[in-house]
Amino acid sequence: MTVSIPDKSYFRIGEVSRLLGVQSYVIRYWETEFKTVKPIRTRSDQRLYRHKDVEELLMIRKLLYEENFTINGARKQLHKLRGEEPTASGRERRDALLDEIEQGLRWIREIVR
Repeated sequence: MTVSIPDKSYFRIGEVSRLLGVQSYVIRYWETEFKTVKPIRTRSDQRLYRHKDVEELLMIRKLLYEENFTINGARKQLHKLRGEEPTASGRERRDALLDEIEQGLRWIREIVR
């Protein structure tokens, strides 16, 4: 599905929703998962998406719906396409820290025995 983005500076969420063919709540969810999508807010707290945000959302939709990536896989693929090194998520850092603590506790237990 090829979408041409109108030549505008800003788009409201309803316009973006129609362009992408997804519901507005999906776009809001993607904002939380993909930090590269950062709409600006008006005084009345409406989201305004820039052209680059719409392009990013189109890429996200393609990865998720056409190429069947998971959210995490799409995030990694976007980093890969940009040539960036993906950073560990908060959950991954927490899990690594917990593993390290567990190993330390096991080592202490062996010493105390």
